[in-house]
Formats: sequence, C-alpha cells, structure tokens
Amino acid sequence: MTIDPATFDPPPQAKQFYADSLAELVASEIPFMLSGTYALGCLTGIVRPTKDLDVFCKAGDAPRILAHFKQLGHEVEFEDERWIGKVWKDGHFFDVIYNISSASLPVTEEWFRDSAHADVYGTRVRITPPTEFILSKLFIQDRYRYDGADVAHMILKQYEAIDWQRLLDAMELHWELLLIALLNFRFIYPTERHCIPLWLFEELLGRLQTRAELPVPKIRVCRGRLLSPRDYLVDITEWGFADVVGKGLEESHDRNK
Repeated sequence: MTIDPATFDPPPQAKQFYADSLAELVASEIPFMLSGTYALGCLTGIVRPTKDLDVFCKAGDAPRILAHFKQLGHEVEFEDERWIGKVWKDGHFFDVIYNISSASLPVTEEWFRDSAHADVYGTRVRITPPTEFILSKLFIQDRYRYDGADVAHMILKQYEAIDWQRLLDAMELHWELLLIALLNFRFIYPTERHCIPLWLFEELLGRLQTRAELPVPKIRVCRGRLLSPRDYLVDITEWGFADVVGKGLEESHDRNK
C-alpha cells in the first residue's frame, strides 16, 4: 500500500531536519518505519501538528541508527534504555523507539511483515501498519495524554487491513485492555460495529465470563502503571498494591506499617 499524504504540519523551522533525517535513514539501509502522527495521517487522513518524528525499529537496530547519525555529527542519546533513543541537531530531534515502554512489547521482525509506504517530505518510507499502530497506542492512557481516539480512528479507517488474530496474540497477557478498546469503539461508532469481527468479541467476552467464575487472585496487583506510571504510583507507595512495572530508583516505595 502506497499513500501520499498531502500535507503535514510540522514546526516550519524543523521541516528540513525531518526531511533530511528521513532521507538519511533510507540511505543507511537500516530497517525502520515511521509511526506516530505521520502514520496516523497516512492511514486515516487525519492531519494535525506534530513536534517530532517517531521512528520505530528493532532493538538491535536502534544502536546502529544512533551510531550512524553520531558519525554525521548529530547528538544522540538513549533517553531510556528500556525503549527509546533520540537524535538531535540544532535543537530538533527525532525519537528512535524499539519497545512499548510500560508493557514490554518490543518491535520485532513481524512488525515489518506488512508493507505500507508513504511519500513524506519527498522520501518514500515504510509506515507502521494498522495492527502495530494500534499496539503502540493501547497503553498510552494517563491524565496528560490519552491515545484512545487514535485507536478508534484507526479501526474505523483500516479495519479490513488489521490482523485481528495478531492483535489478540500480542495482547494475550493484557486482553482486558484490548476488550476495553473495542467496547470504546462500539460506543463511539454504534453503527460501525461490523468493523470488529464478532469472533473476537465472543472470545474476549468468554474470557471475561470464565474469569468471573474463578477465585480472585491472592496478591493485590495494580496494573495501572502500565498505562500511566505517575498516576498510579500512590497505589504502590501507600495503598499496598504490588507493582507490575518495577521500581524506579527515583521512586520511594517504602511503606510505613
């Protein structure tokens, strides 16, 4: 699939940096895909301002990208070893993302299986396919940023291209979150329920019924920090819930009992 987006709305002073960066990434022959606002625009037609580029790649290729741009004189950094690096030049940057930070869903070869391309700033680049785009957005839910609308719009516009079994497999451990997103879609678009396969709803609702008939787990766990590490910190530090994200050194998790 080749899509030529008509316009994007980057900061004017950053457009040349973005154009040069994409051209250099393609020239490097290191596999990558463009995600974020650009992928959303290409696949849904939604155009909105953006402040950076989200470049997705496999974890093994992230150091290669950073090293490549370092040799060109750019500043580079691993902002967080778990999921993201950055490339800087003259105050502008692009992100190099290789994992969904909170949920540990790494970018793998399977993300590159489907071929979707777009012409962005004069360079033909691979963009994140609809299935993987949804995966990259499902866990972004906090008081400062919520990407549920992006998920709903992607389903609406690309439901025929979504690999629903692949989506279910990737969300196997966090299937409730997928069910929430699908119910959210049905609420938003009550006349478009055909966009989601009935078998998927039956599978997820069947799991919900099965779990309801089983004992409650013994360990009190808060999974909220998969969605927002800061908004659910009180659950871990003060209310006695076990954490599924892990303790950061900057966080005090001691409780007075």
